[in-house]
Amino acid sequence: MEHATQVELGRTLFTYIDRGEQARSATPFANPVRDYICRDQAARERDVLFHDHPLLLGMTGDLPNPGDFFTNDFTGRPILVVRGKDGTVNAFLNVCRHRGAKLATADLAQGCAQTGGSFTCPYHGWAYGLDGRLLGVREADAFGEVDRSTHGLRRLAVVERNGFIWVRPGSEEPFDPDVLLGTLAPEMAAYGFERYSHYETRTLRRAMNWKLVIGTFLEGYHIKVLHRNTISSLLLGAQTSFDPYGRHVRMAVPRAGFETLRETPEHERDVLKHTAVVYELFPNTVLVWQGDHMETWRVFPGNTPDESVMHASLYIPEPAATDKAKRHWDRNMKLLLDTVEKEDFPLGEDMQRGFHSGAQDHLLFGRNEPALAHFHRSVHEALGLQEA
Repeated sequence: MEHATQVELGRTLFTYIDRGEQARSATPFANPVRDYICRDQAARERDVLFHDHPLLLGMTGDLPNPGDFFTNDFTGRPILVVRGKDGTVNAFLNVCRHRGAKLATADLAQGCAQTGGSFTCPYHGWAYGLDGRLLGVREADAFGEVDRSTHGLRRLAVVERNGFIWVRPGSEEPFDPDVLLGTLAPEMAAYGFERYSHYETRTLRRAMNWKLVIGTFLEGYHIKVLHRNTISSLLLGAQTSFDPYGRHVRMAVPRAGFETLRETPEHERDVLKHTAVVYELFPNTVLVWQGDHMETWRVFPGNTPDESVMHASLYIPEPAATDKAKRHWDRNMKLLLDTVEKEDFPLGEDMQRGFHSGAQDHLLFGRNEPALAHFHRSVHEALGLQEA
C-alpha cells in the first residue's frame, strides 16, 4: 500500500474511533439462503467463476526456482503450474496427451516440488518440457509416428505480476491482472509481495459453502462475541473501514496499539504496522495483511454446495533462517489456524446445516457489514442473477 493511501486510511480509522462508528451501507441487505445450498447456482459458479474467470492460484514465493512446480485440482480442472528454465511461469492442464494420465502431483501444503528439466508420465513414460513441449515418446519406433508439435501439454493463460500468479483454468484466452484489479492494482503492487517467501500452506476441507468461508473474513461485527477469548483483545473490531474496488473489497481493522500513531506525524506514520487489512480479491481469495506478513485464503467449492476446500498460506518478508524465526512464524501460523478452526469454521458448519432446515429464506447483513453485501452483490452480478 502506498504511503499516501496509508495516511488516508489512518485518518478514516481515527475518525471512526473518535466517533465510535464504522463503515456503514445505506440499508441492510437480504441475501437468499439459496446462495449456499442451490445445486444449479453452484454449477453456474463453477462455470463462470472457477472456469472462465482468472484465479489467484499462487504467489511468486511458491515457485522460487526454475523447475519448481505445484498442482491444483480444486477448480474442477487438473492444473500444473511450473517455473520454466527462463524464469517464466507456465500453466497447463495436468494431463498427458497420450492416455490422459496425471503427470505430477504437488499440493502447496507440501510445498512446491522440483522436477528438474522435464515431466515424465507415470503411465507410459512420455516426457514433456517445462514449456509443455512433448520431448519424447518411449519406444518411439514401436509406437509409431507422433506429431510432437501438436501433442504438447494443453496450455492455460497465466500471468505472474507483483508477486501474484494468476491462471485462467478454462482456456488460454489472455488477460491482464491490472485490468482485473482495476484501481486496486497500484495498491497491491506497492506491497512488494514478489519479494516475500512462502512459509507454510495448509489444505483445509470443511462442510460449508465456499462463500460462507469468504464471509468469515468480511465483517468485524462478530469479533467481540465469537473471538472474545482469542483475538478480540488484539483488534478494535467495531471500527472497521470498507472500500470497494469494482468487485474487490478492502476492509481495515485497527489493532489495539493503533492509538499510538497519534503521537507520530502523518508523514512518518506506519499505518500498516498497526492495522489488519483484509482484501477480498474476487472471486475466491482473501488476502490479510498482518502488520509484518501476509496470509492468503484461496477458497474453492467442493463436490456439493455444502462443501469447500481451501489453501491457507503464510508469506513472510524474508526466509526463516533461524530456529527463533521459525518459532515466531509457527506461532503466527498456529494463531491463524486456531481462530478459524476452533471458532469460525465449527459455527459455519452449523450454519450450513441450518440453511437446509427451512428456518429462513434469507440472511440479513446489517449496515455495519457492507463488505459482505458487496461480495454477494458481486457474485450475483457475475452470475447474472436477479438482485436479492
